[in-house]
Amino acid sequence: MTPALREACKRALHVVTSSGDILRTGRATLFVLEQLGYRRLAQALRIPPLIWFVELGYRVVAANRSFFGRLLFRSSPSR
Repeated sequence: MTPALREACKRALHVVTSSGDILRTGRATLFVLEQLGYRRLAQALRIPPLIWFVELGYRVVAANRSFFGRLLFRSSPSR
């Protein structure tokens, strides 16, 4: 892995497909969803303008990872 690719991977999800295509950000997320069994959802979200919202949503979440991490993965309050 080159230093430039290492830095890019810190900022965004990257997927290398079996055909050698490199997918990043929202498109990589949709590829993973499809591989996990959500094929219809992933295919529907690839249609413009929905893919634009997927990409925008990915960028918003990626830019605010710490906030979303605290929001989604809070520990339960102790009693």
